[in-house]
Amino acid sequence: MQEIIISFMDQFGYLGIMLLVALENVFPPIPSEVILAFGGFMTTYTSLHVVGVIISATIGSVVGAIILYLIGKLLNKERLISIVSGKVGKILRLKPKDIEKADKWFDERGNIAVFFCRFVPIVRSLISIPAGMSDMPIRSFLLFTTIGTLIWNTVLVILGSKMGENWTKIVDFISEYASITLVVLVIGFIAFIAWFYFGRLHKKKKRRS
Repeated sequence: MQEIIISFMDQFGYLGIMLLVALENVFPPIPSEVILAFGGFMTTYTSLHVVGVIISATIGSVVGAIILYLIGKLLNKERLISIVSGKVGKILRLKPKDIEKADKWFDERGNIAVFFCRFVPIVRSLISIPAGMSDMPIRSFLLFTTIGTLIWNTVLVILGSKMGENWTKIVDFISEYASITLVVLVIGFIAFIAWFYFGRLHKKKKRRS
């Protein structure tokens, strides 16, 4: 995968960087750290400039984020409520009011969530979906997505240009960071499901008694 990405960037320059980053946002398994760090390294031996790499990467990130945001819009609150009101809701033990609570939480904290999640591997792409689902204003979404993405891209591209041929060390570090993040997310998800499930059981027992 890494060799293909590097070859594509070498061949298409700024356009290649923009397309790959856009694809990375829609398809998270593509490692953005490789694109950004190597893009920074490319500025040391090609005609590419750091600012140009940052801008092209940021445009690609925003385009990819918009695609996921629009997908989220298709899965809006009303559709989710309709889904959990049926058999799916019974299987997952979800009720319409749970969707309402989640939507209210995102309405209150969506801006902060979108901004800070841009610095968290895996989540940085997927956060666009709940933003669309909660009908977050597109202007706010674009503003906080662009700011957060610009900071992330700037740091990795500059590090790539400074590290030179040792740019792969950045990739190794971010990969380790991503692995730790994934483990934390999985543990957090399991803990949430357990809390949610046993909380429901406890409430049912109280009602019966």
